[in-house]
Amino acid sequence: MPWLKRNQISYGANPRGTINIDKCSRAVAWLDGRDYVTPDDIRFIVNDVLRHRLILSYDANTEDVNANAAIDELLKAVAVA
Repeated sequence: MPWLKRNQISYGANPRGTINIDKCSRAVAWLDGRDYVTPDDIRFIVNDVLRHRLILSYDANTEDVNANAAIDELLKAVAVA
């Protein structure tokens, strides 16, 4: 998998994407019997929530980068506190 480059995402997720990450991660936590969300809950649902919201550039498509790979690379760049 090639590293994600700056120009490979044409459009990212809008605010509704973050709202849906919040709602879905809360649902996952609730199904696990918790009233709080963990980073693992977000990792569990983030690809499903954001996959169709990213529009990759032509360069990304020619280098076989798909939305799942792009999201995975972005998650690696986020520090978990």
